Amino acid sequence: MSILFSDTGTTFSGETLMGFLLALVVLCLAFIIVLTVIVVRQRRQIARKNECIVRNASLYLGLIHKKDVPELSGRRPESELSQVELVSLMQLIRKMLYGFALILPAAPVMAQDNTDTTYVFRFVPTDDMFYEALGDNRTELERLEDAVEKYYDDILEGNIPIRVDGYCNSGGNRKTNLKLAKDRSNRVKSELITFSWIVEGNFITKNHSGEGDYVLVRLVVPKRLSSPSSSENDDKSISDNNMNVTDNAPNNQEKEKPAEEPQAQPVQAEQPQADETAQVTPVEKEGKADAYRFSLRANLLRWATLTPDLGIEWRINRLWSILVHGSWTSWSWNDKDRRYALWEVSPEVRHYIGKEKRGYLGAMYKAGSFNYKLSATGRQGDLMGGGITGGYGLRLNNALSLDFNLAVGCLHADYEKYGVTDGVRVRQEKENKNWWGPINASVTLVWQLGK
Repeated sequence: MSILFSDTGTTFSGETLMGFLLALVVLCLAFIIVLTVIVVRQRRQIARKNECIVRNASLYLGLIHKKDVPELSGRRPESELSQVELVSLMQLIRKMLYGFALILPAAPVMAQDNTDTTYVFRFVPTDDMFYEALGDNRTELERLEDAVEKYYDDILEGNIPIRVDGYCNSGGNRKTNLKLAKDRSNRVKSELITFSWIVEGNFITKNHSGEGDYVLVRLVVPKRLSSPSSSENDDKSISDNNMNVTDNAPNNQEKEKPAEEPQAQPVQAEQPQADETAQVTPVEKEGKADAYRFSLRANLLRWATLTPDLGIEWRINRLWSILVHGSWTSWSWNDKDRRYALWEVSPEVRHYIGKEKRGYLGAMYKAGSFNYKLSATGRQGDLMGGGITGGYGLRLNNALSLDFNLAVGCLHADYEKYGVTDGVRVRQEKENKNWWGPINASVTLVWQLGK
């Protein structure tokens, strides 16, 4: 039998839960039997009372009509219920009412109970490294990240704490066990901090010496925050995980000592292989949101046109970011008869979407000046506009990614046309133009910082 204690209460394993349900069924059966006996007894007493009323009515009618009722002659009417029987009946009814009065206030509390979802992460004995390929660690991590994604706002506000319990019994002594348990808890927490934008203040961590080599993560979700369908799924996952913890976690030392001894050598034998695999081929994080605070950016399309472009992005949180790009260039050739000069500033706000938070939608603004003369007539002026932007970030590795972006909106340009005669620029006319359509396209190399 496995019992896990925490600040919010006690979490029972499947065996304890079955014992509790069996005791509850026995109490219900006893209550039904007592209630049945009371009902049978009262029905008999009511039948006796009705018979008494019928006899008295018959005697009364016989006296009125001065007739003798044959079936009632020679028989005495039975008396009503005795005083002792009435007092005992009233006491029993009062006790039943008191019992119901005590149960009713607890009904809303029971209805608002917490849904405790458990996630178990296994560790190699005497090792604090977290291996996703070990056991069901990868599946449990994906389930945990999905739950954090679902209740992210409530977790950040402190309504749903993430409880982390680290266990170790392979260190040789209590001090070493507690140190390994702490390191293991930190390994699991770093996965959520790095890829789910959770901070240290959202965790409640406890470390224990003994009971096994694993980390137990629990989300205590109030039922008011979960829909009926999610409650069913959570209940299913709770039962599955409780069975998993009961079957796999070594909580009963007397019961599991014979099973651990023959398995100790194979686990130790597999440990160097796991270390070697982790060093040679590190596991790639797939399907996880990129976690960074700042990034440096360079629009490769602008650089391809000999227009230096640099930008910086501030990732406020996993959903929102603010960035700004700046471009500048100045070229002239053919005895300054040809000219290409430009500067632009483009601030932008983005909202990231999708499970991996790599797609985004946003709004951008653009302002700048231009001066180009690629033929006999040149144009020089200012531009300003904005629109809606969208794109997707393609991850290259842990630090680099490519950002494919397209913006649609309106650009307004005020410019002058001019020509060049004997090296002197001659103004021709002034015009303005509005352009509706694509206003920006970029393939940007992103270097993520501040992870």
